[in-house]
Amino acid sequence: MYSLTILYDARCDLCCRIREWMLSQTHYVALEFIAADSDEAKARFPQLDHERSLRELHVVTSYGEVYRDAKAWLMCLWALREYRAWSLRLATPELMPLARRAIARVSSNRRQLARVSSYLRD
Repeated sequence: MYSLTILYDARCDLCCRIREWMLSQTHYVALEFIAADSDEAKARFPQLDHERSLRELHVVTSYGEVYRDAKAWLMCLWALREYRAWSLRLATPELMPLARRAIARVSSNRRQLARVSSYLRD
């Protein structure tokens, strides 16, 4: 069975919220989340730069393919029933540069975004 293992920063509030949101969605493939700096991540994926996986999202498929950063985010969307079409559109040559810029902006400001979203939620 095809699955995705998503290495995420478990100390990042925004990352944890996105994880919970993804798990609440209907998905086409099995999703497994592992803290990027955990012993489990290091044991299962020794070939990865685990410091880098804390800075940018990494997704590993059940076949061992590794996606990083914007492509990893698109793989996450691809796994979700409601967002697969969006992932395919954003992956086109015309829209991929836009997706990369948007994801880079969110990634570089994720701690500030987590603070803002916590204020909105409370």
